[in-house]
Amino acid sequence: MAQQQANRHGSEQRHRTHAWIAIVATVVALMLAVGVIWWGWAHHAHAPRPQATTPAPTATPSVTPSGSPSGAAPTASPSPTAADRAQEIVDGMSLDERAAQLVMTPLAAGTDPSAIHALIADEHVGSVILMGNWTSGVAGVREATEMLQSYADGPTRVLVATDQEGGQVQHLQGPGFETMPSEVTQGTMALADLQAASRGWGEQLHMAGVHVDLAPCVDTVTIDRASNAPVGALDRDYGLDAAGNAQHATAFVEGLRAAGVGAATKHFPGLGAVTGNTDFTTDGIVDTTTTRNGPEVQAFAQAIRAADPGMVMISLATYTAIDPDEPAAFSPTVIDGMVRGDIGYRGVVISDSLSASAVSTIAPADLGVRLVQAGGDLACVNDPAFTQPILEGLRARARDDAAFAGRVTQSARRVVALKLALGLAG
Repeated sequence: MAQQQANRHGSEQRHRTHAWIAIVATVVALMLAVGVIWWGWAHHAHAPRPQATTPAPTATPSVTPSGSPSGAAPTASPSPTAADRAQEIVDGMSLDERAAQLVMTPLAAGTDPSAIHALIADEHVGSVILMGNWTSGVAGVREATEMLQSYADGPTRVLVATDQEGGQVQHLQGPGFETMPSEVTQGTMALADLQAASRGWGEQLHMAGVHVDLAPCVDTVTIDRASNAPVGALDRDYGLDAAGNAQHATAFVEGLRAAGVGAATKHFPGLGAVTGNTDFTTDGIVDTTTTRNGPEVQAFAQAIRAADPGMVMISLATYTAIDPDEPAAFSPTVIDGMVRGDIGYRGVVISDSLSASAVSTIAPADLGVRLVQAGGDLACVNDPAFTQPILEGLRARARDDAAFAGRVTQSARRVVALKLALGLAG
């Protein structure tokens, strides 16, 4: 009995002990749970909270000839922010300075860049084309382009261009510049191979400080090649039908864009049906067969819409089925009607050289004026003697004609927008 009582007493004692242990365990568990909840609340309350963000505007792809060759791609269509910035920059310019953005003056091989120091530093001419046979290689060209940039002290830098088509038209040569095949040979290349090759050629230009390649020729030769002096006889076209020319031109432009270099599709609406070379003659430069909606024009339309080049270059031939009264570069039907209207292009429209024989009967002071009146933007000249008269003509007309001054301002905005895309303005 005593043993049973002892056993019962011990059992009761153990039950009391287990009860206390259970109570303590429950309390501890509750405290831990409360601690976890408190820690989570405190962490959430004091953790940095993400800030609301507005998506950044899409940067204009391209042409950043001043940026990395593998960087953004060049384009003629700036983002709204870039367009606003272009307008802001142009609004800060005088009317004379705006007119100067519409002139591209030449620098010939062997000429010291200081020869055009005053045009850039004092007259504010905004663009330069490198002409002739430069054999100094990438390093030599880079030295010259850096000197040109040192002369500019305005809100934009100098846009440097050249004709680097291939074959018989390759102005920049020497160490670092690959010898480019003619466009006819390029026309035999697969599109991907041509685009890759064009990127390599563009990277060489980029390293030399060149921002725009005035190429490719999108002309479709429709007559005997040997008799087509400006294009076919020099193998300056891709040697294909209109559709093939458009596809190869697109590949060429996109290759340059990948290198950070702009392109200029030329010579709109095509030089493939004339016998005379507009650079050297006034004979044989009337095209009687090219039409506004024909395949030759459609090749340009396809390439321009697909690749959005930095520039479109307008020829100096006359097209009787389109505008029989004016050379294309001075035709509102061609520029405002076809390039801007039919195709919808909003980038820079540049003339073929206004010092060419084709327009030699027109007073130099009127050349730039007629281009801008027709809807063009950039007067390209190969003879330095034409630069000052063209510039003065633009300025004089802008001072006297408010409507023309508005066109000058609009064109300057397009040029500056391209410079922004190229990294040549802040």
